[in-house]
Amino acid sequence: MIKVYGIPNCNTVKKGLDWLKENQVEYEFHDFKKKGITKEKLEEWVKSSGWEKLVNKKGTTWRTLPVEEQQQITNKRSAIKLMIEKPSIIKRPVIELDGKLFVGFDESQYSENFKKTSAG
Repeated sequence: MIKVYGIPNCNTVKKGLDWLKENQVEYEFHDFKKKGITKEKLEEWVKSSGWEKLVNKKGTTWRTLPVEEQQQITNKRSAIKLMIEKPSIIKRPVIELDGKLFVGFDESQYSENFKKTSAG
C-alpha cells in the first residue's frame, strides 16, 4: 500500500491526495506535523533521494529561517537535524511505494506509478 507523508493543510499535499482519491488509489496518510518523523525514516529517505531534494528551499519555512541558519544546512546531518526540528521544511508530499520514494506532486509521475490495478 502507498504511504503518504505530509501536512493535511498543505496545498501540494491536497493536490496529491485529491489525485489519489480521484484515481481510486488506496493510501495511508502520516501527518508528520502531528505525528513527527523519525531520524531513521529521514535517513532512509535521504539515502534514497538525497537531502537536497527533501529540504524545500522554496517554501515559507525555509524563507523564514535566518540566513545564518540556512547557510549551516550543507550536509546530510544538518539537513536531517533541521527536518526533525521543523518538519514543515520537508518537501511534500513524500510517498513510499514498494521501496521507491516520490517527493512532491507530479501528475505524470503519479499516473505512471500509482495507477489502480484492476482485479481480475
